Amino acid sequence: MTFTIPNLLSIFRMGLVPLFIIAVIDGDALKALLLFTVAGITDALDGFIARFWNQQSLLGTYIDPIADKLLLTSAYVVLAIPRLNPEMTIPIWVTVLVIARDVLIVVMAGALFLATGIRSFPPAMLGKVTTAAQVTTVFMVLVTALWPTLPELVWGTHIAIYATAALTVASGLNYVRLANSMAGTRSVEKGGDETGE
Repeated sequence: MTFTIPNLLSIFRMGLVPLFIIAVIDGDALKALLLFTVAGITDALDGFIARFWNQQSLLGTYIDPIADKLLLTSAYVVLAIPRLNPEMTIPIWVTVLVIARDVLIVVMAGALFLATGIRSFPPAMLGKVTTAAQVTTVFMVLVTALWPTLPELVWGTHIAIYATAALTVASGLNYVRLANSMAGTRSVEKGGDETGE
């Protein structure tokens, strides 16, 4: 198995996760923000390098999303603990929504494969927008922890949190709709095959 540069960047991003968690637990908002930013840069870099220098790999298709989810889920869990900044944390119910959506997608993808044999469950545009909103919310919470006295920043972070919650719910429902549509299409195709159409 050959490790490409994008693969190594994904592995590096995984290595940043425990450091990020420690920084948040220690209440070091600046270090947590820097680590989260570096992780975001490596995410952008590995995708760019993979496409521009044709370094896509089967390993990369697995570890890149794993690294992303590991970082994002860890961020939502530790930031739900009012240690970094008691007045600006991610509400626990938002963290539950974020994790529940990811679990729902995995369960639906597995059920879809077992029921219909469909292996591909590509991300929807709404899902990508939701992920971007989730990342932005973490970034804003960390920035607000550094400057908690700026009312505009505090209000902006609150808006980002609630917008992310709404998008997360909408995205989860959209994936349910897509899974149902894909399953229905496959059932029709199988029905056509069985009748010789």
